[in-house]
Amino acid sequence: MVSHSELRKLFCSADAVCFDVDSTVIREEGIDELARLCGVEDAVAEMELVSRLQERNVQVFLISGGFRSIVEHVASKLNIPATNVFANRLKFYFNGEYAGFDETQPTAESGGKGKVIKLLKEKFHFKKIVMIGDGATDMEACPPADGFIGFGGNVIRQQVKDNAQWYITDFVELLRELEE
Repeated sequence: MVSHSELRKLFCSADAVCFDVDSTVIREEGIDELARLCGVEDAVAEMELVSRLQERNVQVFLISGGFRSIVEHVASKLNIPATNVFANRLKFYFNGEYAGFDETQPTAESGGKGKVIKLLKEKFHFKKIVMIGDGATDMEACPPADGFIGFGGNVIRQQVKDNAQWYITDFVELLRELEE
């Protein structure tokens, strides 16, 4: 496990940064958003952070246990390509009736976020990946992520707050770190 100061340096020199979506990039849980598809329009700091990372040639990914149809909507608002989205796919029968979800997606299984990060390292040869999220499944993705930043700006999960080497409640803190 890296120290807080090492994690700050790691974040500033990362090849890729992976964000959880529900209660991190968007303020609600995806299942609540399925009917509304909202909560992104006022995510100004998140948009600025993603833009700043992309300007630095850092690849940005969204990794979620939520639904791809919602996460892709969020990704488009943040100018993240759909190819950088990893989430569960809903399945429907030809008549439009719900048929479940695609169980072959890595995010559909336990430890799925870590499996996605491992895949990203193998496919793109990233040396430094940082995971940012609000939940235990995000924290469990480190390793294989090289660092984890806990986020409590929407929901504070005590386990994450207590165990993250770096815990933030506002993305402005990460923006400031990139400016130093």
